[in-house]
Amino acid sequence: MAKYKLEYIWLDGYEPVANLRSKTKILDFKSSPKLEELPWWNFDGSSTRQAEGKTSDCMLKPVAVYPDTTRKDAVLVMCEVYMPDSKTPHPTNARATILDDPGAWFGFEQEYFFWKDGVPLGFPASGYPYPQGEYYTGVGYRNVGCVARELVEKHIDLCLDCGINNEGVNSEVAKGQWEFQIFGKGSRTAADQMWMARYLMMRLCEPYGIDINWHCKPLGKDVDWNGSGMHTNFSTTHMREVGGKEYFEALMAAFDKHKNEHIAVYGPDNHLRLTGLHETQSIDKFNFGVGNRGASVRLPQTFIPSGYRGYLEDRRPNSQGDPYKIASRILQTIATVPTGPAKKGKK
Repeated sequence: MAKYKLEYIWLDGYEPVANLRSKTKILDFKSSPKLEELPWWNFDGSSTRQAEGKTSDCMLKPVAVYPDTTRKDAVLVMCEVYMPDSKTPHPTNARATILDDPGAWFGFEQEYFFWKDGVPLGFPASGYPYPQGEYYTGVGYRNVGCVARELVEKHIDLCLDCGINNEGVNSEVAKGQWEFQIFGKGSRTAADQMWMARYLMMRLCEPYGIDINWHCKPLGKDVDWNGSGMHTNFSTTHMREVGGKEYFEALMAAFDKHKNEHIAVYGPDNHLRLTGLHETQSIDKFNFGVGNRGASVRLPQTFIPSGYRGYLEDRRPNSQGDPYKIASRILQTIATVPTGPAKKGKK
């Protein structure tokens, strides 16, 4: 038997954006524990805006487990929050009630800023660095500084060691801004991995005295600096295998019809980001286009030649969005569009 460190991780009750919380439980196991071996655990919900002090117990239900290579004999445990009866999902528990479909694939493109001393990493103490242009996928100290790439590379390894599908990284358009990309099959699986990747990045930066700023427009609306999105690539089995122009047009009509419902769960303060500038469409409009990074939904170049089959990229979700809610809303809208008896490959 060995003493295993179990890091229980959950989302608190803060609004409009939940914070990640975690605490360590130590138990004996013969080998690295499987999900079904992990016990429920309680925590003080009065300290996380999830309960009152007079009835403060909330319960943590393990829902996903990942190896933690930063500690000896350790795992990371993603949890849902339940009421004290261990039967009722807590009102802050978005994961428990979302739509899920193993045939739905999601790829989240998480943009963020490294943040130090109240400004993006690499900004001068007052004023601004040289304008946007060379930072995107940039190389060299002048563009990326001396620590950001080190953190990004370490984050890649942490994710891969945990079994999280980190599929790529790059420096972004603004100084101090970067992106990582997480892929998963099924809304819950994909969103679990995204939250865990966020957790790993935040924990990684602690000894460097650096925070991660997830806000979609941390420098404000009225400056010529890009905001941060979480562009969401998605497909279903029908979209990949059947597709067709008629189905695609019906799907986009549904996305247009439900655009307000999408915006409602695509992250707070999106009106600051979705202005029609800086590679965005206005928040009150919906459009789509091949390779159009100023569209609400971007079609990859291969989509139409493949018979309107493949994936689509919703560019409206922002960097603070909850991937559980985003993926579920996308599936809700998709569910309103009949698939019909179309034959495979119909154009």
